Amino acid sequence: MTLKADARKIMNTQAKTKHILMVLTSHAELGDSGEKTGFWVEEFAAPYYAFIDAGVEVSIVSPLGGKPPIDPKSEQADFQTPATKRYDADTNVQALIANTATLSDVKAADYDAVFYPGGHGPMWDLTDNALSIALIEGFLAANKPVAAVCHASAAFLNIKDTSGQYSVKGKTVTGFTNSEEEAVQLTNIVPFLLEDELIKRGGNYHKGEDWSVFAVQDGLLITGQNPASSELAAEKLLAAIA
Repeated sequence: MTLKADARKIMNTQAKTKHILMVLTSHAELGDSGEKTGFWVEEFAAPYYAFIDAGVEVSIVSPLGGKPPIDPKSEQADFQTPATKRYDADTNVQALIANTATLSDVKAADYDAVFYPGGHGPMWDLTDNALSIALIEGFLAANKPVAAVCHASAAFLNIKDTSGQYSVKGKTVTGFTNSEEEAVQLTNIVPFLLEDELIKRGGNYHKGEDWSVFAVQDGLLITGQNPASSELAAEKLLAAIA
């Protein structure tokens, strides 16, 4: 049986419905490039539908609340997937996206896990966000899994354990690669290179081929490399809470 099938079978037999929090960026400006950014649609849609199809309840928040910005490039034809097409036709989830709560409204105690979708936005507003850092640290302190995909692994850079060490230190992690950043010609636009920063904090950084499906789990930390890895990261999170 596949990881997905295993997780869904277990989730569907659980007496208590699981509840996952999804945290989206509120940042819309791609540095000083004059272009827009935000969250990457596939990185939200693929995990979101994996969660609800498994019978999990999902809540969505963002740093500023309201409607988080969508990276316009993620809406282009080349980046459409079955999950993004489902999202485009889903007025219910679009209504949820239009009215997200804020990070200050939530606490780890109310959820079984948290998932951070990427897009370049999180590099600016979730890396050093004190509320986000405290939230993730709260999940880990309660022995609850945390997951992120692509650039959203930046949200894990500054979380620390009870001894004051970076939580990624000595952990197998992944995120958008330097070569993928170079391929999209944003190496000189982003505030830092995610691969480099994970390594600087002691992370045991692993990666697959550029644009391949690649996600890893080390204890409570789950990370995916790029948009294509979103669903696999979500499946690992489902398995972790099942």
